[in-house]
Amino acid sequence: MQPVITLPELRTVGVTRYITPLREGGSLPALAEADDGFKYVLKFRGTGHGPKALISELIGGEVARALGLRVPELVFAELDEAFGRTEGDEEIQDLLKASRGVNLGLHFLQGSITFDPAVMAVEPELASRIVWLDAFLTNIDRTVKNTNMLVWQKDLWLIDHGSCLYFQHSWDHWEQHAKGPFPLIKDHVLLPRASELAEVDATCRKCLTSELLTSIVDLLPDTWLQWEGMEEGPAELRAVYLNFLSIRLAHSHVFLNEAQHARQALV
Repeated sequence: MQPVITLPELRTVGVTRYITPLREGGSLPALAEADDGFKYVLKFRGTGHGPKALISELIGGEVARALGLRVPELVFAELDEAFGRTEGDEEIQDLLKASRGVNLGLHFLQGSITFDPAVMAVEPELASRIVWLDAFLTNIDRTVKNTNMLVWQKDLWLIDHGSCLYFQHSWDHWEQHAKGPFPLIKDHVLLPRASELAEVDATCRKCLTSELLTSIVDLLPDTWLQWEGMEEGPAELRAVYLNFLSIRLAHSHVFLNEAQHARQALV
């Protein structure tokens, strides 16, 4: 069944309380409360990878949602200058100071558990959509060791897309990366179940229209697109992200074949 596509629009919340760091992740995310009364997993722009991890998180999450996959609501999370002054941990205080302004929050799924492929069987169509998504986004981080999926209210939810679009960390030859395969798909936790890759390829290509991809990239705040040492400004960088996604979609047969061959070696 093809999902109904709506153009994404993110709410903005103000962070009111830092609850606890979530040290499982290398980027030191945190559980925090916002002025709308909800809790969020906060991803900070002041981490080592800077706003690029937030860009991957936003684009990855909204592309996944467009494909009918469950992703916690994403919000822009504002940190004001006074936030974190009473934090006793110097590392966390430095992180909060470096992250003033717009960050990214994911709605906290209270009571969720980590997906275990040995316990929960995923239907082939759903597994195929997730594998296709991660090959499209070049997501290196959905493996048996780190599934980055949660089970909440008996449904499968995708989290942590900060490792997508790894071309942005070198930036050279981005067009070549867009047209290329994704060999690391062989390590995907759901690849053995993804027996409908050809079918979902056709559906996903129809879902990801030019208008939709443009609307997702246009969500990126200017403050996330001002990089030290880069001559390009926000408009030029948005254009690169959009072109990367568009070219990769047009060459989906490349990463589709890669995934199908990798699966055949497993089953």
